[in-house]
Amino acid sequence: MPLIKYRVNLNVEERVMLRDLVSRGKHNSQTVLNALILLNSDQGEFQEHKLTNQQIADTLQVSMKKIDRVKKRCVEQSLEAALEKQKGKRVYRKKTDGDFEAHLLAVSCGRPPAGHVRWTLRLLAERMVELEYVDSISHETVRGILKKTKSSLGNGSNG
Repeated sequence: MPLIKYRVNLNVEERVMLRDLVSRGKHNSQTVLNALILLNSDQGEFQEHKLTNQQIADTLQVSMKKIDRVKKRCVEQSLEAALEKQKGKRVYRKKTDGDFEAHLLAVSCGRPPAGHVRWTLRLLAERMVELEYVDSISHETVRGILKKTKSSLGNGSNG
């Protein structure tokens, strides 16, 4: 028998609340799915049919990782935390600022490098790194900045 790392034990009130959440009202689909996972994962005395994670995954068409994450949040935090959608924990550091965007726009309005008819997003990204405005930048970031400033490469005159 596999080791159960997080054991969910629901009391009668919690089971009733989860059943009500699943059966009526307007709830987010992920909230309902999490409630179904918790109801089926219950190892307490009020659960009639104890299911394995694999049986729950097969029935609800979810991954084993999702079941483990929901159970972990229920055990370590609370029932409410297990039902709610989790916010991402990654923090993205912004590479660009207004000064960088102004320089990018100025470069994009200037003459393209020799051998090129117009600036491409990749050429602009490379030039900004050459000019040491940033350590590295993707052409997609350049695209987003130019789109935000409603700039169009190649239309009109350069210079």
